Amino acid sequence: MTSAPQSAPHRVTVLALDGVIPFELGIPQRIFGRARDAAGRPLYEVTTCSARGPGRVGTDADFSILVEHGPRALATADTVIVPASYELGPVYEHGRLTPDLEAAFARIRPGTRLVSICTGSWVLAAAGYLDGRPATTHWADADAFQRMFPAVRVDAEVLFIDDGDVLTSAGVAAGIDLCLHIVRRDHGAAVANDVARRTVVPPHRDGGQSQYIQRPVPEAQLATTTAARAWALARLHEPIQLRDMAEQESMSVRTFTRRFREEVGISPGQWLTQQRVERARCLLESSVLSIDQVAQDAGFGTAQSMRQHLQAALGVTPTAYRRTFRAAG
Repeated sequence: MTSAPQSAPHRVTVLALDGVIPFELGIPQRIFGRARDAAGRPLYEVTTCSARGPGRVGTDADFSILVEHGPRALATADTVIVPASYELGPVYEHGRLTPDLEAAFARIRPGTRLVSICTGSWVLAAAGYLDGRPATTHWADADAFQRMFPAVRVDAEVLFIDDGDVLTSAGVAAGIDLCLHIVRRDHGAAVANDVARRTVVPPHRDGGQSQYIQRPVPEAQLATTTAARAWALARLHEPIQLRDMAEQESMSVRTFTRRFREEVGISPGQWLTQQRVERARCLLESSVLSIDQVAQDAGFGTAQSMRQHLQAALGVTPTAYRRTFRAAG
């Protein structure tokens, strides 16, 4: 018996613009380049190109990079990613693409998935892809972004926005969150979690989480909520009350709730729901447990409760989610 032929890897093309931030330019290769199927085969093929042609591209650091591909690479892309750049005068000043960028974007096929990291959203907006759609960008540039592109529905509070075939993220690390989200959307939580482990980053931060936390790193003399989160993760299958988590840190419920939100950006209840949704996704993908048992093990209690939470978070029922990723596997 012959095995089924392997489908071609999804083609991701990263557009390196003059003034690009090297950290952000490297995110797609690091995340998508690590994604593998169960047989260890790459699920994505990542290519970096420039809008002009092969050659040198300046960065915002004290070095430049040599890009081996020109804009022709955009014509064969399944996903195009635009990281931030600090040298896009006409885009930032007038909301217009440069001639090189206009010609480059003309090569992109209809239906290609478009992604921006940080202020790469300005490029997508200038190209007209964000008109009438929700989008985000770095919080510090959001007001100027909205003034320049009034047709865009800007949300400066979130880490990233998934609007189907167009996805935008906030600054720097939110680009990692968005790329992991795309891997999870394409291939499920197990593959995304494996990439996260290899990259040593959190496997999931919800896109609706606040991108700007007033005090992301607690002062040294203040206790944190780390132990409470670890305690909760070890017993997601059990009922967990807010006071139980607060007791792990010897805090009042009020102090714990305030400190938790300052550190994580969302409430303890929202965080618990996110973790349980992630647990349910992994069990639905990787186990043969019944829907009722998955609901119990993930801490939802009943299949109906889990169905409501997955429908709200993912837009699908547990049964449909399991069917989708088992078929993909």
